[in-house]
Parts: sequence; structure tokens; C-alpha cells
Amino acid sequence: MSEKNVLRPETLAISTGRPSKGPDGPVNTPISLNSTFHAGGDVGYGRYGNENWTALENAIGAFESGASLIFSSGMAAISAVFSILPVGAVVTASHQGYSGVMTLLNNLHASGKIDVRFVDVSDTEAVLAALPGTALLWLESPTNPTLAIADLPRLISAAKAEGCGVAVDNTFATPLLQQPLVMGADIVAHSVTKYFAGHSDVVMGSLSTRDPALFTRLEDVRKIGGAIPGPFEAWLALRGLRTFPLRFERACANAMEIATRLSSHPKVAEVHYPGLPEDSQHARAASFMKGFGAVLSFTLHSDGEHADRVCESSSVITYATSLGGIESLWERRRRWAGESKSVPESLIRLSLGCENIEDLWEDILRSLEKA
Repeated sequence: MSEKNVLRPETLAISTGRPSKGPDGPVNTPISLNSTFHAGGDVGYGRYGNENWTALENAIGAFESGASLIFSSGMAAISAVFSILPVGAVVTASHQGYSGVMTLLNNLHASGKIDVRFVDVSDTEAVLAALPGTALLWLESPTNPTLAIADLPRLISAAKAEGCGVAVDNTFATPLLQQPLVMGADIVAHSVTKYFAGHSDVVMGSLSTRDPALFTRLEDVRKIGGAIPGPFEAWLALRGLRTFPLRFERACANAMEIATRLSSHPKVAEVHYPGLPEDSQHARAASFMKGFGAVLSFTLHSDGEHADRVCESSSVITYATSLGGIESLWERRRRWAGESKSVPESLIRLSLGCENIEDLWEDILRSLEKA
């Protein structure tokens, strides 16, 4: 396909991962409930492959411009990345990010399996200083939950010049806002649970790469480790991905509007959202990202107990962990023991969905007042 005929995201989401066309052929890949296959083919066994996996992997790969593998969860995918590192390898990673990854990194560091250098990924000079001797630079940007932005173009380029591997968790931004593989990263990770699947009914992860040898190593980890998704879950995730650009566009617009309104509310101490011109991360995000995402966080002029009451008081926004679904979700992040201690006690993370903006805003106002 020539460059001028490359499909745009909305079309890509609808057209990729389809079965071959033919008379009376299915429009959607049928659900393949098989653990066993006749000998002589490429699959061999149900732990090695499945046509529903392939359809979803082709779709994700088209978005991330690389070959993709799906896993039973986002953490399974991320664990696969760290599992291929030699014992004692140095990993440079954010001191603040998704709590599951933070817990995994701390556990691996404490056990001596890897040596983790924790840095503020928004401090470019600090990251660059940590690169010598690093085997893998693990970047999450925007970070969870304070929406800090790593200078991906510069950091990826510097890491590759230093001989470091680079992996990027692209769950928050999605490939609609940035494509780390195109920037030179080796691996892109996603919690497929979030924006790709989009309906809070699937737990799944993915890894994408342009390196065939690296792809084979990660695929072998999945085969032997067994962290495989079910075919029905893969079918559901692909069904959700069909509307991914539409959902994400609406959710991002809602996030921008809510962040703007929250920034002038008297009970709100600070709003973290790189789309706000006054946000400390705005200029950097605007320099290479195509948008600012659908997640924001904000702190209150109060304590954690009050923030909990705010979340408990909502009726339109769901009080729950996770993000990226069609419905809006919020929670106080420090209610989790694994959350970074650098996250303020009163910080609430808000993942915007596709509801009417005025219904969302009225629900927030009522919750702030009621609490």
C-alpha cells in the first residue's frame, strides 16, 4: 500500500483483523473454541495460537506499526518483558507509575533479579544521567496517576545511542496520540483491558515490536509461561476495538472540558492534565503528542478521607479502579497500598468516558458539595 493510501484510524479500527473475503464468508472472525488442532499446520496447540488472537494481534499491530502479541493481562505482558532480562540487569524506570508495575519492579529489585534505578521520567536530565549501564529503559508516559510526560523522542534516541533497550507503556496515550515504535522504541506495552477493549469486561495485555528476534523471544515466554488469553476474550476485545477511535475522541474532549472546569473550582487544589495550557507538562506534551488523553487527576484542599467521600458520593461517575472504559470512573489512588508515596493523599484519578458532559459536571459538583 502506498503512503497516500494508508488508512486513517477510524477506518483502520473497523477494517483490520477481518477474515478473508469470499461468497458467504463471515464478516467477523468466528470464535475458535479449540485447544487441539490437526497436525501439519502452523498452530500446533491451543497454547501456541488461535485465529481470534491473530485477528486482534493484527489489529493492534496495525495501530502500533509493529508485530503484536496478546497476553492474559497487562501485567502478564509486562512481566514477560522483564523476564527476558538477565539476572542483575539494570532497569531505569519511573519512580511513580502504575502501582502494579511499581510493585513488580520493587519486588524484582528486592530479590536481586534486576537492579532498578528509579527516576522522575519527566526530568529528562535525570533519566539521561541514569542511562549508562542500563539494559532496559522502562517508560510510562503520561504517568499514572499524575500525568507527567516523558520526552519520548529525546529519551528513546539517547537510550538507543547508549545501547539500551527501550519499552514504553502506551496505555494512557494510545497509538492515536503517540507511536513509540516509530520513535525507535523496542517494545510497546498496553493494557488491552483499557481503551482497546473499552467496555470494562475484558482483562488482557499486549506487546508490540518491530524486531523479529525480540518478537520470538517474547512469544516463547508466552508459550512456555502460559499467560494466554481466551479466544472469547480476544473476540470481545476486537469487537471493542472497532469503536476505539470514536470512544477515545469523545472521552478526550470530555477530559479537556472537565479539567478546565475543575481548575477554577474553589475546593480543588491542583489539576493534573497536560491539555491545560497552565499545566507544567503542557509544552512538552504538545511538542510531540497528537492530543492529551482522557485521564486527569486532581487534588483537593482536604485529606484522603474527604477525597474518599467525594468518590463515594457520585451517581453518574462510577467509584471503581481501572480506566479506559466507555463509562467514567474515579477513585482516590492512595487507597491502594502499592501506590507511590509521592502521590498526594487527596489525589483523585478520573478516567473520562463518553457520557454527556453536563451530566458529568453536575455529578462532580454534587459529589464535591455532598462530601
